[in-house]
Amino acid sequence: MAEPLKNLLNKVVIADMAKYFKRQYPEFDTTGFIKASTKNLTSLELKQRTDRIVEAMIKYLPVDFKKAGRILRGSLGTAMNEQTSVTALDKNGISGWAIMPLTHYVGLRGQEHFDLSMRLLKEMTKRASSEYGVRYFLLAAPEKTMAVLKTWTSDKNQHVRRLASEGCRPRLPWAMNLPLYIKNPKPVIELLELLKDDDKEYVRRSVANNLNDIAKDHPELIATIARCWMKGANTERKKLITHACRTLIKQGHVKTLKILGFDLPEIRRVSIDIMTPIVVFGDALQFSLSIDSACDQAQALMIDYIVHHQKANGSTSPKVFKWRNINLPAKKTLISTKTHTIKKITTRVYYPGLHRVEVMVNGMSVAIADFELSMP
Repeated sequence: MAEPLKNLLNKVVIADMAKYFKRQYPEFDTTGFIKASTKNLTSLELKQRTDRIVEAMIKYLPVDFKKAGRILRGSLGTAMNEQTSVTALDKNGISGWAIMPLTHYVGLRGQEHFDLSMRLLKEMTKRASSEYGVRYFLLAAPEKTMAVLKTWTSDKNQHVRRLASEGCRPRLPWAMNLPLYIKNPKPVIELLELLKDDDKEYVRRSVANNLNDIAKDHPELIATIARCWMKGANTERKKLITHACRTLIKQGHVKTLKILGFDLPEIRRVSIDIMTPIVVFGDALQFSLSIDSACDQAQALMIDYIVHHQKANGSTSPKVFKWRNINLPAKKTLISTKTHTIKKITTRVYYPGLHRVEVMVNGMSVAIADFELSMP
């Protein structure tokens, strides 16, 4: 079983952080800092551990932010090169997940020292990411901060360029929402235009994720951008656009699907055969799909399926799953099978009873069948 993410901020990491602070600030109370940072640590999740460390930093670092900033800058470890993530501190200083509390500290304490804070966040993101810390400034001074992010889009360092996109995602997971850009994403889109053909996939993937955030509130806008960006698009940009539109694709957004080359399907005699009408929790649902083409030429089909899970109150909750993309030849038949495991996961509670599987082709529902989930 994978190590829980929260354990990346553990007692050893915190003690090492204290050691590096002490090197830069001989008066630093390492014992007090470690004690404060590790209080009830095992009961805390990742975000709570970050907050606890930040509270200790505020208590034990100098009140003067300029002095604290020099200590933080001097405590940083080796900058990443082509790596896109590191998990722990290195021998030279703080890096990896231990950077997160530092960026939050800058966000909370550096509001009156904007230029210094931007320099610190820029350096910190080269050791992990400052995507959470920079959001404090986007909330407090959006135009001023966005102007800095735009200059970062042309930085030679890919981690800085990625921060320009990742930091202004309106709905970044685990982070504060940016209501201004949820309502009006125009400044964000102007920034993303500068990064859409970045030579690093790491950066382009962040652009796609940002657009996907925006699509949740402005689907027509993202469909329009997708159509515009498709003109003269190379393989890398097409991949970006498809990833950016993944929420719209799952929703069967007709305009978006057409832009991506998936028209309303010309099909007939669609059927689902449930091969496991009763599924015992922990086992797998197995079903097959048969589709006859009604088209005189080959057609691109995007096939997804939805599992409608039973809820405690008797209603159902749909979850979309990707299946396959194919080119179905004219007047031919597609027969395809699928195995879908139903087992314990942290993001869903399963209940016994009638469930439903629904097949979507190019965003259109074409077949539905039921199965029973049995809990041992």
